[in-house]
Amino acid sequence: MEGGAYGAGKAGGAFDPLTLVRQPHTILRVVSWVFSIVVFGSIVNEGYLNTPLEGEEFCIYNRNPNACSYGVTVGVLTFITCLLYLALDVYFPQISSVKDRKKAVLSDIGVSAFWAFLWFVGFCYLANQWQVSKPKDNPLNEGTDAARAAIAFSFFSIFTWSLSAALAVRRFKDLTFQEEYNTLFPSSAQP
Repeated sequence: MEGGAYGAGKAGGAFDPLTLVRQPHTILRVVSWVFSIVVFGSIVNEGYLNTPLEGEEFCIYNRNPNACSYGVTVGVLTFITCLLYLALDVYFPQISSVKDRKKAVLSDIGVSAFWAFLWFVGFCYLANQWQVSKPKDNPLNEGTDAARAAIAFSFFSIFTWSLSAALAVRRFKDLTFQEEYNTLFPSSAQP
């Protein structure tokens, strides 16, 4: 292992974007970011319909405005969360304190598991509301591809966020092992 706790020996070094892009958790964050854009973009662009007889728009998911609101809210908040954690990934090598690194990784575990759960709920909710939608509400099948895309990418997001949580757990174990090793063998730890 390289010196320091999970790369802490390199703290203060130059930023290497190539190393950042090659890390699996960074790739998963970018993929999750794109998935969130697809979900909320699909719902915002084509998730609301109106008929010539009605003046107001209604949600394509069983005329349930809560379904559209949930998909958009979770998508936008996930979008912002991905950006924040991408910024943390950029800053992470600069953190020299093991305790601060642990806090960052623990927050990553919690946030990733939380978003995996919310995406699971969102997938179930959108799929259920789509299943019980009445064909008479949308006779021309407008926006059906977008509605299905939002459901599909909600499903895919469950796995990307679950994988992110699993990678964060592995990262935490590496961090904890390195800290314990440095405590047991302080003379072998590199400055």
